[in-house]
Amino acid sequence: MSNPGDLNDTPIENKAQLIALLAEGSKPQSSWRIGTEHEKFGFVLPDDRSGREAFSPPSYEKDGIEALLHAIKGDGSAWQAIEDHGKLIGLKGQGAHKGESLSLEPAGQFELSGRPVADLHETKAEMATHFEEARGPAKALGLGFAPLGFQPLWSPSAMPIMPKSRYAIMRNYMPKVGMLGLDMMTRTCTVQVNLDFGSEEDMARKMRVSLALQPLATALFANSPFYEGKPNGLLSNRARVWTDTDNARSGMPECCFEDGFGFEHYVDWVLDVPMYFVMRDGESRDVAGASFRDWLAGKAQPALDGLTPTMGDFEDHLTTAFPDVRLKQFLEMRGADAGSPEMMLAQSALWVGLLYDPATLQAAEALVREYAWDDYRGLRADVPEKGMEASFPGGLRALAARVIALAHEGLRARNLGEEAYLAPLQAIAEGGKTQAEHWLERYHGAWQGDVRHIFQEAAV
Repeated sequence: MSNPGDLNDTPIENKAQLIALLAEGSKPQSSWRIGTEHEKFGFVLPDDRSGREAFSPPSYEKDGIEALLHAIKGDGSAWQAIEDHGKLIGLKGQGAHKGESLSLEPAGQFELSGRPVADLHETKAEMATHFEEARGPAKALGLGFAPLGFQPLWSPSAMPIMPKSRYAIMRNYMPKVGMLGLDMMTRTCTVQVNLDFGSEEDMARKMRVSLALQPLATALFANSPFYEGKPNGLLSNRARVWTDTDNARSGMPECCFEDGFGFEHYVDWVLDVPMYFVMRDGESRDVAGASFRDWLAGKAQPALDGLTPTMGDFEDHLTTAFPDVRLKQFLEMRGADAGSPEMMLAQSALWVGLLYDPATLQAAEALVREYAWDDYRGLRADVPEKGMEASFPGGLRALAARVIALAHEGLRARNLGEEAYLAPLQAIAEGGKTQAEHWLERYHGAWQGDVRHIFQEAAV
């Protein structure tokens, strides 16, 4: 979302401007980069002396998220404040952190949006630096952080609310369009990798391959088997939530699988995604449910009366579409639960390996086309419960083995020694446990049914 004062106020005169905005993301292969974003749940450490309940989610105030942001910000030489109505809601990196940002999800899930880096070794180093720099200030406030796909213990009423105006609009709108939207906002965490494309054709090929294979990624990275303290029969509660959040803006858009798919197809799809807000004079105005397409056509809509659509409005609107792979001026892989640092790095490695070597991408596209699109749609519905045992022609582990082998070849072609980061996925494809299955084994064994142990065992 645009920060106040950053809005591109160029009026939109025709759809061609919107198509051109996406096309501007095309880059030569030498300029392709890797951007990794990851979220984690905060929790109160058990030895905290403030009187807060152990493992409860920290509030914004009272030695919580606001204090942590201030502590990380320090003197401002490394991080610049991002505010909403005078409230500190994030940090923008300076100096060595330039290109990074720290932001808050609706219930205080703490997110690092990494800078665009050239290789996965830099991704690993950036992740380690972030955890190290956050760990000390967090511990001083009696807090820890655990990257898990779904809040394993606390109910929605126990989750705090962050003072970000965009989220207030979403909280009001979400229950009107799905049963689980508020859970998505407050009780999920994800990891995603953002990758470049070279042309419209390259974008379309990468979109089809990655969108078809997102359900496989969901199964491989499943890391949310608990619901309010107990198993509920799912391996990825986070993925289940996305099946009933707001299907008009999420899932696997049909247009991406159509012949001739390109920037215009995606623009047309996004124009029909209901709006949330527009920014004017530093304020988020609630226009939830309005039509961007009708706005461009000049049709009367009370919430938008007197407002002219701008390119900044469309850029913001792009961020409110939530497909499993999102197109902006790059592609965002969005199908995985947050997890251990090794698994989050493996997520980036998987998609870099598949998409960044042209020969491997061609082979991946051929593999994907062996199956019907409906097979992938069915898999998406099945993996939240069954994970790697979900139904797929020939077996999902067999598909995983082929896909991971291709990713290995793609990374080897880069000749940077990145292939080792796929090791956790290779183990799962060969029959090993997913993170969710590991936690269930701990729950039924050493934890003796007490899910609270997961916070410290998963802590980063």
